[in-house]
Amino acid sequence: MKKLVKFIFKLLLILIIGFVGVFFGKGYWNYLQLTDTKSVDEVVNEVRTSPYYVDYDDISPNLIRATIAIEDRRFYDHGGFDYIGLVRAAISQFDEDLLTSGGSTITQQLAKNLYGMFESSWDRKSTEFFVARYLEKHYSKNEIITLYVNVINYGNNYTGIYEASMGYLDTLPEDLTVAQASLLAGIPQSPSHYELVNHFTQAKQKQYAVLKAMAECGYISESDIETYYNASV
Repeated sequence: MKKLVKFIFKLLLILIIGFVGVFFGKGYWNYLQLTDTKSVDEVVNEVRTSPYYVDYDDISPNLIRATIAIEDRRFYDHGGFDYIGLVRAAISQFDEDLLTSGGSTITQQLAKNLYGMFESSWDRKSTEFFVARYLEKHYSKNEIITLYVNVINYGNNYTGIYEASMGYLDTLPEDLTVAQASLLAGIPQSPSHYELVNHFTQAKQKQYAVLKAMAECGYISESDIETYYNASV
C-alpha cells in the first residue's frame, strides 16, 4: 500500500512539474514573439508620448491611493505577480470559472493593457507573467502605477485618467479630491457597469467600496467615509 501511495505521489509530482514547465515555457515563447514585434520599452514610450499622458507628479495622490486600495493594496510590497492567480490560470484548463474569478496585480493589468491581451486563456496569463516581470525589473512602482492609470479603461470611451477626469468631472487629474478619486477608481473593475453617464447609481455603490478599502489601508479614517461619499463631485 505504501509503495502504491509513493508511486501515485511521484506520478502527481512529475505531472505537476511537467505541466508547470509547459505553462511557463509556452508563456515565455509567446512573450519572446510578442516583444520581438514591439518591445515593452517601445510600447511604454508610445504611451508616454500620447497626447493625454499625465506624469506621476500631475496626478492627485488621492487617485493613486484609491486605485491601489481597490485594485492591489500590496502593490508596493510584491514583485508584480499574483501567484495564486497564476495557479488558477493553469487549473482553468480543467475549470474555466477559476480563470475569471482571480484578481491580478496592477502590474499584470498594465501588461495586459499594453499588449491588448484581453482574452481569458492560460496562454495569455502565462505571457502576461513575463511582461509583468520585465516591467517590475525595469520600471519603478511609481512609473508602473502612472502607466496603469494612463492606459486603463474608465468607461464611456475614456481611456486613461486625463480623459476620465476631464470628461466625467471637468477636473484636471492633479486636482481630484478624495470624493472624485474614489468615484473614478472603482470604474476600471467593470467599466460598462460603473461608467458615470449611464450607471451613476452603480458607480456610487462601488465608490463606497473604494472608500472602505482606502480606510482599511489607512489612507482615510473610517469616520470620514460617509463625508467623502456624500460630498459633491
